[in-house]
Amino acid sequence: MAGAALLLYACAAPTRSARQTSGEWTVRGHLPRQQFVVQSHRGAGFLAPENTLEAFELGWKLGAWPEADVRTTKDGVIVAFHDGNFKRTVKNPPPELARKGVKDVTFAELSTLDVGGWKGDAFVGRRVSRLAEIFQLMTGRPERMLYLDIKQVNLAQLAAEVRAERVVSQVVFTSPNYPLIREWKRLVPESKTLCWLRGPETNMTHRLAEMRALNYADLTQVQLHLRANTNRASSEPFDISRAFVRATGEELRRYGVTFQVLPWDLAAPEIYWQLMDLGVMAFATDYPDIALQAVRDYYAGRNRSPVDTRP
Repeated sequence: MAGAALLLYACAAPTRSARQTSGEWTVRGHLPRQQFVVQSHRGAGFLAPENTLEAFELGWKLGAWPEADVRTTKDGVIVAFHDGNFKRTVKNPPPELARKGVKDVTFAELSTLDVGGWKGDAFVGRRVSRLAEIFQLMTGRPERMLYLDIKQVNLAQLAAEVRAERVVSQVVFTSPNYPLIREWKRLVPESKTLCWLRGPETNMTHRLAEMRALNYADLTQVQLHLRANTNRASSEPFDISRAFVRATGEELRRYGVTFQVLPWDLAAPEIYWQLMDLGVMAFATDYPDIALQAVRDYYAGRNRSPVDTRP
């Protein structure tokens, strides 16, 4: 993605006051295509072993903003690793390590583990990466952005690494914990931020109210998680209503916050088209190649009529 992607927020309202805009807002009418961000979940989604250097390089090559999950080893090394233990993404871990996680081992011990073989023989031998290594692939390349999904890390240490590698404006600090995001902003005010929400509409409504009470201070993006609606008696395609999605987007735009959605386990282009019709301004996805093509088709007017997306 070109450096112009860094201007994603230029289309947002210039202040934090909740002013009503006039006329119907559309993605194509207000957000240039090159500013529409696709976050590739865990590096490159399902396309490469998650949270590996290979995954981040692929995410950038596709034109996405990769996401790294952030944890810290027993001896204080910040790394990219999602799970709390090694059961899922380590191939044949030693019995003494099977139930342990990043926080229980040193970086030297962690470096011996194969985190690619679980995905297939073509990926055998991939290793866990220091976050600093990933930052070094970004230094001097402002078009390379990175979401940091915070799992277990000392904020001051992370802030020091971000500054040391000169990527303060290229990271998006990501967490469901709004107070933690505000604490981070005091350490690295130049960085972007994202608060993600999941669960039923009632839970999301409560969380949004907490942020609204503070005028969405220190936030540049808010992300909603949704899934396909398995209730065949319902006319709604998703597990949260389209009315809620549209209303959330309208509110966030009034506060100058970018509206992102993560459609879990949903890959059809029609999914992304429906969500853009509802005012979604960015996606997170395990299918960055499909999502990026869907966005290109949508902006080119090649999207077909929406369909029922339920399984």
